Amino acid sequence: MKITAILLTLSLMLSAENILEEIDRKLTPVSAQMYKKLINIEPDGSKKEFLLFQAKKDKDKMISLFLEPESDKGRATLRLGDNMWLYIPNVGKPLRITSMQSVVGGVFNNADIMRLDFSTEYDVASSKDMKEYLELELKAKNDTVSYDKLIMQVDKKHLTPIQIECYTSTGMLIKTLYYKEPKDFGDNIVRPAVVETESPMYKGYKSIMIYGKISPKEFADEAFTLDNLSKASDLRR
Repeated sequence: MKITAILLTLSLMLSAENILEEIDRKLTPVSAQMYKKLINIEPDGSKKEFLLFQAKKDKDKMISLFLEPESDKGRATLRLGDNMWLYIPNVGKPLRITSMQSVVGGVFNNADIMRLDFSTEYDVASSKDMKEYLELELKAKNDTVSYDKLIMQVDKKHLTPIQIECYTSTGMLIKTLYYKEPKDFGDNIVRPAVVETESPMYKGYKSIMIYGKISPKEFADEAFTLDNLSKASDLRR
């Protein structure tokens, strides 16, 4: 009886891992380009907006290029696995940054902005059928991942996130991400176009991420290097 239960658990976990992979592909192709707007809203209602172009390759490489505002135009960030850098024109060599910092301020951190595949950073610890949605508990594969645990609510029909709660290793809720407004981006990409977040650590603050375009595109490996980060604008051609 115990052996049967163990085999059933392993079968469910394998299925959940496959679902997580499918969620990743629903959100973004393995290699793709995208445009997104970031909006930070202060407690007094004032806003600051950023427009980014992003290039993603495989499961561990991403470049973000700032297009707006004018004061940030030309800045670029590079993510290679758990490592991140910020390039500022006329400053010199790229600066190391961390996943929990934020190059734009607001509630989104660098890991949120330069999100890799969930299956790259997390294992499925458990899965539950909640009737209205599927719940996945994700555990970080190592201690360099920005959140130790995620509780993800998944739309069972479309296999895209509805809501994600992000926790520290001590069980403290850091923030909640809300995935809204499903949109057909073409190329079989149908996913929420808007991600909103709020945090008990940032009372009164809110940040919004709006995807304007997502499309598959192949990039050369050499584009994702520190030496070529200053040429990130070339990736838009």
